[in-house]
Amino acid sequence: MTGTLRAGLPLVLVVALGHAANAQVVAGDVAEGSLKGKTMTFVSYGGVYQEGQEKALADFVQKSGVELLSDGPTELAKVQAQVESGNVMWDVVDTGDYMPFVHCGTLFQKLDMTKLDVSKVPEGQVGECSVPAMNYAVMYLYNKDKYGDNPPKNWADFFDVEKFPGTRGIPGYADPEGYMIELGLLNDGVKTEDLFPADIDRGLNKWRSIRDNLIPWTTGAESQQMIESGEADMVMVWSGRGKAALANGANYAPVWQDWVVVKDQLTIPVGAKDPDASYALINAYLGKQAQEIMAEATSYSPINVDAQPKVDELTAAFMTNTPEKQAMAYNQNVPYWVENFDELTSKWAEFIAGN
Repeated sequence: MTGTLRAGLPLVLVVALGHAANAQVVAGDVAEGSLKGKTMTFVSYGGVYQEGQEKALADFVQKSGVELLSDGPTELAKVQAQVESGNVMWDVVDTGDYMPFVHCGTLFQKLDMTKLDVSKVPEGQVGECSVPAMNYAVMYLYNKDKYGDNPPKNWADFFDVEKFPGTRGIPGYADPEGYMIELGLLNDGVKTEDLFPADIDRGLNKWRSIRDNLIPWTTGAESQQMIESGEADMVMVWSGRGKAALANGANYAPVWQDWVVVKDQLTIPVGAKDPDASYALINAYLGKQAQEIMAEATSYSPINVDAQPKVDELTAAFMTNTPEKQAMAYNQNVPYWVENFDELTSKWAEFIAGN
């Protein structure tokens, strides 16, 4: 598997004309004092990532005069509870890849693109209910002390517990990840061209076959700690967390072959108290400068095509928007998993429960 599978476009995309948006709206612009006296809550996944997002929004806060609170981590159940109760406390929510597509129009508002400038967002990344927050990788790091001169090089090695004995840290949170099924199938002998319709049970059974070697993590902080403490010999990780672990001195190395392309999304919950303020925050976040700050702070790749973050050597090594990294990328089939989300969710819940 060498990145040959290309995910289809999201179910509903903003057409090219929509990218022009309203000529009066420019990504990154903030009206001076426009939100003075108001309070907003921005929700994301914590840690290095959310701290970087807060830095990226500092200019927005200063110019608009808003008081910006942070909350998290993002949980679908919390969004649902707020929307159903009619008491929505969150103004802008950073979510994973699937959530805004599965719950578009029910939990997350359909966006008014005249209030956003998405002209600098890569083609195909804007959805009906979301815009991308950043691009990143799901890959894995291995313990250099454990594997010495014969380290793992790809996902096949991750699954090979005989050739590469030791523990593996993997995602074990409630939100299902279709790429886990794809990786299981592709490393159980299924050819790329035969991957879909996907046999979810078979994909999960591949993971079950090495369950004795698996240690689940439920937050990004846990995955990073697994690396820094040496608790797991290989750890599937979000690239920003992997970079942070290495920055803190972990003697691990990344494996980039067939890294999974992932992007978080920015959304506005249905029933948000001040949607115009939410749009203002998102539009500021999409700006060139904000995206450079976010990238420099987190190592996640910017989604403004004009952004040119200045980063150190380690951070540069974790950027995914270089030709070299793109040549090794693997695109999961997001539209397929959105269409089959209920089955994926049910069977993923059984798996993380230990069944």
